[in-house]
Amino acid sequence: DLYRKVFVFRKDPSDAYVVLRARLEQPLHNFTVCLRSYTDLGRPHSLFSYATKAQDNEILLFKPKPEEYRFYVGGKFVTFRVPESRRDWEHVCASWESATGIAEFWLNGKPWPRKGLQRGYAVGATASILLGQEQDGFGGGFDLYNSFSGELSDVYLWDAGLSPEKMRSAFLSLRLPPALLAWRSLSYEVKGDVVVKPRLRE
Repeated sequence: DLYRKVFVFRKDPSDAYVVLRARLEQPLHNFTVCLRSYTDLGRPHSLFSYATKAQDNEILLFKPKPEEYRFYVGGKFVTFRVPESRRDWEHVCASWESATGIAEFWLNGKPWPRKGLQRGYAVGATASILLGQEQDGFGGGFDLYNSFSGELSDVYLWDAGLSPEKMRSAFLSLRLPPALLAWRSLSYEVKGDVVVKPRLRE
């Protein structure tokens, strides 16, 4: 149980990452991914990378610069422009719905204008899911200058779009529905220089 704990990615740039294991039975037609990050990086970095053998950016949360997030589904992306962080924790949730192609992006419990992405697509189920690196191949092909350095926490993946109430609950770390990946019961393996530590501040 990683409650009130964080992954600290100590080096910059880094070859370290964390492998996450989720039991996925079938392709995803809807999903929500949430996580909390704390970093002072000014360069591009990957937060959450879900690759299949057919598509290395099947799901990707990527931050090319401090005032921008990119959300990829099936190799295509939409951009969400955000205020430059005040060097604080940032909580993001991104959800996607195949039937409408609607992509939602929430930052610190607030929704951004919705965008269209990959209507009718299905996200493959046989996946390599990593924190801290962007996969340019299945489980590898890292560019160290896209690596994450800093602290990550509260990582979740659901096979559904969350309601606005649940999006706010995720931000506030309240009770959440059962997830494919849940921070409180995470199956993970650390590769390289990543340390699990108690969270220092809210």
